[in-house]
Amino acid sequence: MRIQSKQNFWSGVMFVFLGLFFAGFAVDYQMGTAAKMGPGYFPFWLGVILAILGAIIGISGLSPKAEPTEIPKLNLKTTGIILGNVVLFGILLRPLGVYVSAFLLVLLSSMASHEFKWKVAIINGICLVVAVHLIFIVGLGLIFPLWPSFLGLN
Repeated sequence: MRIQSKQNFWSGVMFVFLGLFFAGFAVDYQMGTAAKMGPGYFPFWLGVILAILGAIIGISGLSPKAEPTEIPKLNLKTTGIILGNVVLFGILLRPLGVYVSAFLLVLLSSMASHEFKWKVAIINGICLVVAVHLIFIVGLGLIFPLWPSFLGLN
């Protein structure tokens, strides 16, 4: 059996391992039932579903009908920019608030793209800030510092 689509095969393998990893840790928590879920129920089933989807994707990479693909060489500069910006987001969250930090995360991470455009990055940043507000603040009711602490708006 020959790997036809290396992207599908290796991403499937990664999903299987990640799914099994999280499902394995979730069994240490109380599972509960579908009607009364315990803290381990959701991560366990999410991990199982991820592993199943990974297996399907990985097996599809072995199919003779799969489009032949190669895995491009890892670009360390791009990876460093994106990972560095995620770390920067965590550092800036408390002093700058979630809105400014999320906007900066998108704006600075967009610079890793070979097709970077300021207008698109700014629009994406605004859309993410609106999504963060609606999902985490309004929907889930989480408490984050919203604006920079020096403005006194929180």
